[in-house]
Amino acid sequence: MKTIEVEVMDIRKITGDGNLKAFADVRVGGCLLIKGFSVVKGRKGVFVSMPRKVSKDGRWFDVLEPEDDLKELIESKVLSSYQLETDGVSS
Repeated sequence: MKTIEVEVMDIRKITGDGNLKAFADVRVGGCLLIKGFSVVKGRKGVFVSMPRKVSKDGRWFDVLEPEDDLKELIESKVLSSYQLETDGVSS
């Protein structure tokens, strides 16, 4: 895969006891801003969910499906930013 620049432009921590921990916006390639990534606490730890939308029948689907290498890079950058935002303490 080509080297693609990925930068977290904004991360917004969510307070409370729910599983949703933060939202993030990511710029890819220096020219495409993608909004709506979610940091979620799951059974196996914290993970990044792609931007999602609900369909008319009530089912959720990802609106972004990057290739595996790019997805892993985005997840890594978002989780690193989340850890910095929470001072290394995952909630």
